[in-house]
Amino acid sequence: MDEPRLSLRLHFDTLTFGRGKADLLQGIAELGSISAAGRRLGMSYRRAWALVEEMNAHFRAPLVESSRGGAGGGGAGLTELGAQALAEYRGLEDLLRSAPQLARLSDMLGPK
Repeated sequence: MDEPRLSLRLHFDTLTFGRGKADLLQGIAELGSISAAGRRLGMSYRRAWALVEEMNAHFRAPLVESSRGGAGGGGAGLTELGAQALAEYRGLEDLLRSAPQLARLSDMLGPK
């Protein structure tokens, strides 16, 4: 049987944090650009920036730092807190994937 697709969404008082925001942070870390990370996820430039601004506003410190373009070009990267937040979210995903309850639920499914 195929492994189920996991979609973890955390609802805090002021912020919902899920796979989309985590994938955006991952893309920023890998590509060094908010717009490139958004493009990779099929997000508009405006949507990617709005999500970054939302995360930066609701965590105790910004998760993403960016610099404007120009002769040297702009860019973006995760702050230490951003890298930690992403690692914690990915850790929760890993924990859920390895949970025995997930395997037992999968075993309860009928044939395709």
